[in-house]
Amino acid sequence: MNDNQSELIKTARTAGIWYLIMAISGILGFLIFHPQIFDSEDGHKTLTNLIDLKSVARTRLLLEFAIIVSQALTAVWFYKLFRNINEWAAWSVGIWGMINSVAIMISAISMGSAIEIASSSHTVEDKVILIELLSSLITNAWGVGSLFFGLWLIPLGYIVTSSKRMPIWLGRILIIGGIGYLISAVVNYMGFVNPLLDYLTVPATVGEFWMIGYLLIFGIRPANE
Repeated sequence: MNDNQSELIKTARTAGIWYLIMAISGILGFLIFHPQIFDSEDGHKTLTNLIDLKSVARTRLLLEFAIIVSQALTAVWFYKLFRNINEWAAWSVGIWGMINSVAIMISAISMGSAIEIASSSHTVEDKVILIELLSSLITNAWGVGSLFFGLWLIPLGYIVTSSKRMPIWLGRILIIGGIGYLISAVVNYMGFVNPLLDYLTVPATVGEFWMIGYLLIFGIRPANE
């Protein structure tokens, strides 16, 4: 194994670590801690949770910070990994990953504001109105951000399928998953509600964890394989 390949594998595994941190913080933050605090349909309940479960609310906010930072660093390391393989696609992955990180930053700002408002001197009704607005911003930051999360998976998958430096079906699943995220976001904002829409993002989840595992275990194949 030459020095260049060894360096690429090291870069790939670093990207895999950041990607894993992003996945773990996303699962903990959005799926586990978020429902304990924020109820998009009940501002009074959210206000009560922010007051009574303040430490949980701050943990949720810190996990959002972890998502933002790890998403940005994953994007940077993917650019570093793939820039000599396909510079245009590597730039696309890096830029769209960063934009998604900024979208989640809006969510974090809204969470921090909601925590401050909950303990402020405003009247209860004023607090509820403001917190409902901020809860909506959180939901829509994630909703709109999913467009760019879908977009970054498509060039990522394209790099894999065109270079064959990783399993070709990994790249195909990432592309399918990215398209699924785009369709899901558009359909949701068109007002369609159907439990089957949740399945559109399943390929992305499969592809992401496959990518994480491959990066951490194998890194990246040499160019001549």
